[in-house]
Amino acid sequence: MTDPKLRSREGGRGLRFLALVRKESLQVARDPSSILIAFVLPLILLFLFGYGISLDTTDTRVGVVIEDVTPVTSDLAASFQASRYFSVVTGRDRREFEEDLVLARVRGIVVIPADFMERYTAGTHPQVQVIVDGSDPNTANFVQNYVQGAVATWQQLRKSETAAMGPPIRVEQRFWFNPELTSRSFLVPGSIAIIMTLVGTLLTSLVVAREWERGTMEAIMATPVTAIELLAGKVLPYFILALASMTLCVVLAVFVFDVPFRGSVVALYLLSAVFLVPALGQGLLISAATKNQFLASQMALITAFLPSFLLSGFLFEINSMPEIIQWITFVVPTRYLIPCLQSVFLAGDIWPMFLRSIGAMFLIGAVFFTLAARSTRKRIA
Repeated sequence: MTDPKLRSREGGRGLRFLALVRKESLQVARDPSSILIAFVLPLILLFLFGYGISLDTTDTRVGVVIEDVTPVTSDLAASFQASRYFSVVTGRDRREFEEDLVLARVRGIVVIPADFMERYTAGTHPQVQVIVDGSDPNTANFVQNYVQGAVATWQQLRKSETAAMGPPIRVEQRFWFNPELTSRSFLVPGSIAIIMTLVGTLLTSLVVAREWERGTMEAIMATPVTAIELLAGKVLPYFILALASMTLCVVLAVFVFDVPFRGSVVALYLLSAVFLVPALGQGLLISAATKNQFLASQMALITAFLPSFLLSGFLFEINSMPEIIQWITFVVPTRYLIPCLQSVFLAGDIWPMFLRSIGAMFLIGAVFFTLAARSTRKRIA
């Protein structure tokens, strides 16, 4: 039989936890800034990202498929390899790069078909096919334009080396996932990750700091509440608030911005819930370390929002960054969430990619929560 004292102790823990959750929920409901950050700021950011931002990309990784190796096709492939705008990987079959394109390891596939040499010498308009990831329309346009430029440059070189220029080459484009190349289809899913960073980290960074400023932390620490119970009770209302904010953003993305949603709701909420582990943990760590709301909010913007905005691949291609910065991006949780959200919206569920990202985000979150628990542990005399 279960010890009555043990049952009483466990029941007391449950009541304490529920009381903490209720207390924090009431503070959230009474705090206008929480509602503004959770529901008004997302609207502003979504409209900004959905309508007003255009990006540029350099040093794009592409796969060049040479189906029939001849002097002419090898020379054309070399023109892509010589370009400073491309990082080229060559192959003999386009299927070698299809998975890489889906997982965003390459941004485009340039196919020099097997009949290229035959058509070129016969003057029957040889073709070069370009397959790009349309979920990033900016990069897709970049790849398309520079492939055309590389082909035109190659033709000019061939013309200077021979008396007569070969027949014109027609480049055929095909855009995967986002055929219309609308920018908001790429930017809106990424902006949802930025918004969740703000809601999760900025709001929770004020939680413990507010208790210290108001002098209520000493009263809380005089109760039988443990540090784990204290952190969990404070995190749960903001976890629910962040998921509600994410839901609002998804509804707006689909019904206002016409972003397609090809994945599953299960994958969307699983990825979002796991991402909130490092976001909320970082906010709690900041609040426990600073004990001042103003300083905590500034630290949250500097250490969470700015890295998520600049180092996650949302605005700038990570492969174009200096190598040391690329290593730093591995500890930025939004680096893992943004491509997953873009895949959920535009490509569908890609679970091998999702599981790797979930593991990385959970590991980062575990580190943050461990540090936060140690920083807020209470000492009972």
